[in-house]
Amino acid sequence: MKSDYQALVLEQADEVLTIRMNRPDRLNALNPQLVSELREVFQSLYFDRSVRVVILEGAGRAFCAGLDLKESSGNHDKRSIEQGLDGQRSIAEIYVAMRRCPQPIISLVQGAASGGGFALALASDIRILAEDARMNAAFIRIGLSSCDMGVSYFLPRMVGMSLASEYMLTGRFISAQRAMEIGLANRVVPGNEMRTEAEAFAEDMLHATPLGLRLTKDGLNIAVDVSGLEAAMAIEDRNQMLTANDPNFAEGVAAFFEKRKPHYS
Repeated sequence: MKSDYQALVLEQADEVLTIRMNRPDRLNALNPQLVSELREVFQSLYFDRSVRVVILEGAGRAFCAGLDLKESSGNHDKRSIEQGLDGQRSIAEIYVAMRRCPQPIISLVQGAASGGGFALALASDIRILAEDARMNAAFIRIGLSSCDMGVSYFLPRMVGMSLASEYMLTGRFISAQRAMEIGLANRVVPGNEMRTEAEAFAEDMLHATPLGLRLTKDGLNIAVDVSGLEAAMAIEDRNQMLTANDPNFAEGVAAFFEKRKPHYS
């Protein structure tokens, strides 16, 4: 994976990749450079076997304040509808790639996570919030629809239609405490403890075999949209047969009984 990004900092320790949005002076708002780099990184992870867990974070006092309106506001009058749709889809592909990439994604959210930044948190598998985190579907507050960047897909599935309607129709902020109450946050901790919490999650995930971890995320993605129990169980049956015949399965069982860290090939 290339390392010469301008708006991102990538750090890999063993099998855990940290992706840090690095525009702290703009609250990590999504400008064309950051959009392009996020999309490229998450798309490249699909075939990257060296990375098993991803941690996504933002430098400075905010996770991501959404679209950088200062950089985008002057372009709307100059582009055609087709060009605008291309631009819209270039951002949307980030969230598709986040769900498609087989590695679990742990987001560390401090300060604002608004609009597209809110969607980044929702597209992650685990959300660890600092006590000062505030998330909202900001799109509706600037004259757009809140149904953007996958929010209308993710949020109702996580908190139900009633609560999703409350926050999407108003653009109200969801505090860290409220996010925990409604099941949107996995943990709320002081800001300086987010990294420790994320590393503990990553360590537990790495006890799974590489194939078992990937197929669990894959199975969850499919199960949330399947037509019923039997369809979900068909995917489960497939995944269990694949993992049971994986050479790493024996090592996983041995490590469990010997109460040690597994060593997978």
